[in-house]
Amino acid sequence: MVVGDLTNEVDVLIIGSGPGGYVAAIRAAQLGKSVTVVDKDEIGGVCLNRGCIPSKALISAAHRYETALHSADIGIQSEKVSVDFSKVQAWKDGIVKKLTGGVSSLFKGNKIEFIRGEVYFTAPNEVRVMQEVEGSRYRFNHCIIATGSRPIELKAFPYGGRILSSTEALSLPQIPQSMIVIGGGYIGVELGQAYAKLGTKVTILEGTDSILPGFEQETTRFVQRKLKKDGVEIVTSVMAKSASKTERDISITYTTSSGEEKQVTAEYALITVGRRPNTDELGLDLIHMNMDKRGFIQVDKQSRTNIPNVYAIGDIVPGLALAHKASYEGKVAAEAIAGMKSEVDYMAIPAVVFSDPEIASVGLSETEAKAQGFTPETGKFPYAANGRALSLAAGDGFVKLVADKASGRVLGAQIVGPEASNLIAELGLAIEMGSTLEDIALTIHAHPTLGEIVMEAAEGALGQPIHQLK
Repeated sequence: MVVGDLTNEVDVLIIGSGPGGYVAAIRAAQLGKSVTVVDKDEIGGVCLNRGCIPSKALISAAHRYETALHSADIGIQSEKVSVDFSKVQAWKDGIVKKLTGGVSSLFKGNKIEFIRGEVYFTAPNEVRVMQEVEGSRYRFNHCIIATGSRPIELKAFPYGGRILSSTEALSLPQIPQSMIVIGGGYIGVELGQAYAKLGTKVTILEGTDSILPGFEQETTRFVQRKLKKDGVEIVTSVMAKSASKTERDISITYTTSSGEEKQVTAEYALITVGRRPNTDELGLDLIHMNMDKRGFIQVDKQSRTNIPNVYAIGDIVPGLALAHKASYEGKVAAEAIAGMKSEVDYMAIPAVVFSDPEIASVGLSETEAKAQGFTPETGKFPYAANGRALSLAAGDGFVKLVADKASGRVLGAQIVGPEASNLIAELGLAIEMGSTLEDIALTIHAHPTLGEIVMEAAEGALGQPIHQLK
C-alpha cells in the first residue's frame, strides 16, 4: 500500500461492505470496473456479523427448543431437553464465519480489493482512509457510500453494562433470567420472543398503542397472542424515563398515558427504538453533501447524490432500513456507474418480521390502496383450513391479497403465519409482473403445501372459494 502524501488512484470506491456495499462491489466488478471496498469493521457489515444473520440463528435455535419442549400433544415426549447456550452461540458464530468467508472469496474471485479503515472525505473525489498506524489518500472516479446504520442510543439509557443494544443482546454468554425490552418494533419483538422461548422473563415497553407499529393490526394480534403464551408481558402507550442499576439488575422507570409512574426490574434492559444512519463521521459536510435533518443522504432514482460521481445506498438514504433494499440499490448504483439506465423502483419491497408467527407484507395494504384511489378487492384464507399447516401443528394465521377491483391486478399482500417470509416472494413477483388474481388462482400449486393458501386467497377474492364458504 502506498502511504504518506502519495495518492492512490481507484476507479470505483465503495465505503461499507454490508449487503449494500458488497453486492454493489460484485455487480460493478461484473460490469468491468476496478473496485476497492473500504470498511472499518468486518466484511459483511452489520447484517452478516451483528444483525440479520446472527439474530435469525438465535431465533431458529429458540424455535427448535420450544418445539422440543412442547410436542407432547402430537405424541413426542421430551422430558430431558436442555440448552447449552455456549454451543448455541458457537453455532451462530460458525454461520456468520461461513457467510463472511464466502463474501471474502467472492471479492477475491472478482478481483475486488478490500481495505480495513475509516474513511473521511477531503474532496468530492478524494477520501483519506485511516488505519491503526497510518493513513492513505484515495482519489476515485466513482464512489458508492454504503455505511449502514447503528442502534439509536437514548440519553437516559447509555449502552454499557446492563443496558444492551441489539449487538450485545446477540452475544450474551448466558441466557438471562429476565429482560426488559424498550421498543416493541420488529427488532425488540424478534429478540424478546427468542429469549422468552429460551426461558427469559421478558417485558416489552412500547410507546405506541400496539407492538409492531407500521404493520396491520389484524396480523400483529396473532404475534401479540403468541407472545403472551410465551410469557412475555407487553406494556403499551408508555414512556421509559430513567434507569437505576445495581451489580445484579436494572430497574426502568416509565410513565403511562395517564401520567402514572411505574417501575420494572430485570437482569438486562435491551434498547430497540430504531437505528440512525452512519453519515455523521464521514466529512460529508466538507463536500456539501445534501442531507436531511436526520442525516439521510438525498439521492435520485439512480442512487446518485448531488455530487454526480458519488452514490449512496441502504440505510443512509430515505426509506425502509432493509438489507434487501440496500442490495437492490447497490446493483442500481453499480449499473448507473457503468452507464446503464437502471433506476430504483420500489413497487414491491417485502417487509418481514421473524416473529412467531412470522409476518410478511409487500405492496399496498387495503387502507393504502383506498388512499391511492383504488377500489380494492380482497381475499383472505386461513392457515387453519390448510392441510399442510395443520400437519405442521401451525394453524394460526392467514394470507390476505389486495387487488384492484376494476382490473383484478394484485396490489399487495399481507401474511401472518409459518413461512410467511418465504411465501411473500410469490406475491412480490406477482406485483412486479402486473399479475391478476386470476393469474394466481389458475396457477397450479402443489398439494399439500402452504403455497396453496395463496391460491385459495386469490380464489376467495374472485368469489369462487373452494375450501371455505363464500
